[in-house]
Amino acid sequence: MAPTFNLIGLVVADMGASLAFYRRLGLDIPAEADSAPHVEVTLPGGLRLAWDTVDAIRSFDPGCAAPDGGAQASLAFACADPAEVDKTYQDLVQAGYEGYMEPWDAFWGQRYAVVHDPDGNGVDLFAPLS
Repeated sequence: MAPTFNLIGLVVADMGASLAFYRRLGLDIPAEADSAPHVEVTLPGGLRLAWDTVDAIRSFDPGCAAPDGGAQASLAFACADPAEVDKTYQDLVQAGYEGYMEPWDAFWGQRYAVVHDPDGNGVDLFAPLS
């Protein structure tokens, strides 16, 4: 039997700030999770997304480096249509998150944009053009 891909883990500098960002993208994360050292949610299809504070990781890996604002990972969120890409991007930027690539019509047939989460990870927003 082969291993099964099951979890994406992000190391975060500020749990509450990171979870607030992902809530804006529709993830159902309880408010009380903001002060937890480890949080995870199960996404549709069973894949899990987890967040760990630097201190939580350092409890078993003392060499863990704190996020430095540079991308450590990239996540992508499918939107219903190109208008939702534009709206989601604008909502996030207006909420104070860093817009990295404004929405554009990509040559591969998608409306595409990139916003950085509070730890500098790229979060892609996309939808088919037609």
